[in-house]
Amino acid sequence: MKDYPSLEEVALLLLVAFLAMVVQGYHPGVEDAEIYVPGIKKLLNPALYPQNSAFFESHAHMTLFPNLIAGSIRLSHIPFDWALVLWQYFAIFLLLLGCWHVGRLTFRTPRARWGGVALVTALLTIPVAGTALYIMDEYLNTRSLSTPAALFIVINMVERKFARAALWTLATALIHPLMVVFGFCYCALFFWFDRKGAIEKLRNGRVAVAATLLLPFGLFPPATDTYRRILQGRPYFFVLRWEWYEWLGIFAPLALLWWVRSIARKQQLPVLEKMSTSLVLFGLAFFAAALVITIPARLTNLVELQPMRALHLIYLLFFIFAGGLLAEYVLKNHVWRWALLFVPLCTGMWYAQRQLFPNTPHLEWPGVNPRNDWVSAFLWIRYNTPLNAYFALDPDHMALSGEDQHGFRVIAERSRLADNVKDSGVATMFPQLVNTWLDQTQALRGWNNLQYPDFLKLKKTYGVNWVVVRTSGVQGLTCPYQNRNLSVCRLD
Repeated sequence: MKDYPSLEEVALLLLVAFLAMVVQGYHPGVEDAEIYVPGIKKLLNPALYPQNSAFFESHAHMTLFPNLIAGSIRLSHIPFDWALVLWQYFAIFLLLLGCWHVGRLTFRTPRARWGGVALVTALLTIPVAGTALYIMDEYLNTRSLSTPAALFIVINMVERKFARAALWTLATALIHPLMVVFGFCYCALFFWFDRKGAIEKLRNGRVAVAATLLLPFGLFPPATDTYRRILQGRPYFFVLRWEWYEWLGIFAPLALLWWVRSIARKQQLPVLEKMSTSLVLFGLAFFAAALVITIPARLTNLVELQPMRALHLIYLLFFIFAGGLLAEYVLKNHVWRWALLFVPLCTGMWYAQRQLFPNTPHLEWPGVNPRNDWVSAFLWIRYNTPLNAYFALDPDHMALSGEDQHGFRVIAERSRLADNVKDSGVATMFPQLVNTWLDQTQALRGWNNLQYPDFLKLKKTYGVNWVVVRTSGVQGLTCPYQNRNLSVCRLD
């Protein structure tokens, strides 16, 4: 069995990666891009974001991700927006290459390998139970690179290529310190159970496993009442607050993986059997850890460890295995069967993404007309206001209908007061920002009812000198930009 894809297979992977972007869409300024991309922009231009930069630099200081992307832009001189497109494309290609390698290890035929690649391609943006994660986001962030990197940790550990696995582990840790834990723990379980007597090993090793899972618990300071209130606004941190269908998303894949294990045993696919077995135990171990830190109130400060994010790796490997089995035993070499499965599946995933971003082009390529009033206003701000402009806007703007979850900082490239959507999440990870976040968001309460004297108070208290308001507007403001829904106004 060859260890690497041929040139033809690499070319096909490159094509499939592009088709994956077409299905999932591309939205470089949405959701967590508001946290990760400003760090890259500030490295390239330190004059950006002179105020409130702690709400994205707290993440940037823990990873080499912004340095990697910024360094590549400096070396290549590729325009920033196109560099993000190419990195996103490369990340998807790298993920699909990892899927191909997992198929190579677990199945005998090329058909099965490509079945796993195809299923993951179609399901890149499927929600991972209640974790608020996709397998791959529609924009570039640390998970875009840590996901394929973690997959290559597993691949090299299964092949006993320990030096390569160590390098991939280091690379993953430098990009995403939390996600590397899941890849490492899965590999540890795989080796623990890679012999006969797996259940006996589990019984004998349950104390060691529990000690390992509880080891980080002493590294976090006690939670304050304010910090607990912020956490309560993020139900995905607390597994006992998940909906019934999210609980189904925990155990259904584990039950199916146990079934995959039995199929693998019958078909004499030993690597698939071992990987499925250890993946089930991996999922149960982290579910137990999630219960441990959720039930006692005194352990609330540990929920930021987010042990249920282990489901991300479980879903990824499960879809590779499921795609391989479907290709091998159902689809076979019948083109019409492949089309009958994947055309409706890709169409459904494409449609779901269109519903998430209904007021935005599906592929937000650089230079494409935004057709979104919020994005249009943010772009005007980027090109028509001073670099040191300090903005206030609705703290819930990313969650408003029609805004389509676009981030102000990442698009406008200007500082703003804290918001209730992304900055609250940052405060849960970095409790030292809690008081700043609370103070600024309290000052913005009742945004739609604020009047000119209220904005002047924001200017006096925080130094804010620009605001974004509804076009129906506020009397007394000087607004050099307006569109159908929004006005960008200067506080004179």
